[in-house]
Amino acid sequence: MQETTQEKANQRIAVGRIVVPKPQDVLANQLRESILRGSLTEGATLPSERELVNQSGLTRGAVRSALRTLAVEGLIQTRHGRFGGSVVTLPGHESMTTAVNRFVQGRKLPLRTLQETREALEPYLARLAATRRTDEDIGELLALHGALVAAIHNFQEFAQINIRWHTAIAKISGNELLSAVLYAVSHGLQVATSVEEYDTAETRKQVIHIHSRVNDAITARDSDQAERSMRHHLSATHARNVSIAATDIPLSEEGTP
Repeated sequence: MQETTQEKANQRIAVGRIVVPKPQDVLANQLRESILRGSLTEGATLPSERELVNQSGLTRGAVRSALRTLAVEGLIQTRHGRFGGSVVTLPGHESMTTAVNRFVQGRKLPLRTLQETREALEPYLARLAATRRTDEDIGELLALHGALVAAIHNFQEFAQINIRWHTAIAKISGNELLSAVLYAVSHGLQVATSVEEYDTAETRKQVIHIHSRVNDAITARDSDQAERSMRHHLSATHARNVSIAATDIPLSEEGTP
C-alpha cells in the first residue's frame, strides 16, 4: 500500500550530531599545515595579530588562542620589541622531550622503563654511527673521550660529558627521530642515577674503558662490534641501577630540582 501524504509528513528525518570546530582551532590548523608543509619556512614571521584578525575575520581573542596553541607545540616563538612577532620554528628535540615527559610522568612510569627504552635504542644507534660516521665525527668522539678521562675525579663534570658522548653518537647515527627519542629519555636517567652510591671511581674507570671500545668500533666502521659494546655498556649500567623505581623523573632542565 502506498504511503499517504500524511504518513510521509509524520516520518522523522534523523541527522547525526554536527560538531562545529572552534574558530581558533581552524586557524591553528591552517597555520600548522602551512608550517609543516613548508609554505611557511623556519624563521618566517607571521602576520601581526591585527593582520590575522583582518585576514581571517576572527576575533582578537580567537587569534591569540590559535597562536598560543602553536607556541605550545613549538611551531612558533613570540619575540617582543619593535621587530617582534610570531616567528616560525620547526619541531626540535625539546618538542619530543616535552611530549615524552608528559607521558612518563602522567603514566607514573618507573625508571626501568626509561632504561629499557634506552637499551633498545642506543645499540642500534651505535651500529648506524659506525656505518655513517665521518672523520669529523671521530674527532668529536675522541675529544669527548679525552675530556671524560680528564674529568675522572670530578663526578659532576664526568656525568655531563658522559651524556654528551651518548648524544653525539645518536647524532652521528643520522636518524633524527631515534636521536630525538633518546635525547628525551637521557636527561631523566642522568638526574635519577647521578648520586654517589651509583658512581664510584671504579665505575668511572669502567665507563672510560667501554667508551673507548665503542669509539674504536665506530672508528673501524665495525657496526657489529659497536652495537655489542654499547649493549654491554648499557646492560652493566642497568644492572647497577635495577633497584631504582622512581616515578618522578624529570626529563628536561625545567623539571630538575
